[in-house]
Amino acid sequence: MKEKSSAQARKIEELEAHLASEFSKAEKSKAEVDAIVDVYRADAEAAQVQASEAAETAQTRAYWVAELAKCQYRRETLEEIHARGFDLTEEIIKAKELETDAGALASDDDDDNDESISGSESGEEPDGEETAPGDNQET
Repeated sequence: MKEKSSAQARKIEELEAHLASEFSKAEKSKAEVDAIVDVYRADAEAAQVQASEAAETAQTRAYWVAELAKCQYRRETLEEIHARGFDLTEEIIKAKELETDAGALASDDDDDNDESISGSESGEEPDGEETAPGDNQET
């Protein structure tokens, strides 16, 4: 009976040691998985930030492309009116400046953005609605 109890106790000790070993391996695996999950989570958050910034950049660029089209149309209209004999030289020069600024902002070159913004700080709205081209001209 004593031998049987002793053999069972050894068996229990072996099983407990094996269980402790497996538990230790499981804890190490869990720690590794947690580290991997943290890396993937950080990567996913960074990707979301990048996607958000890219969307914002695309939206800003689309705005300035539309502004460029407006400026080009306005300049062309002023040039057509000028060709009919009206003196719109100043307005055409201003329209060309606005068009240049909008073109620089619409381009992909980020270095020119700061210069273009400071060049268009004349108090006018970006779309040029403050003064209409024919408001001060006689017909």
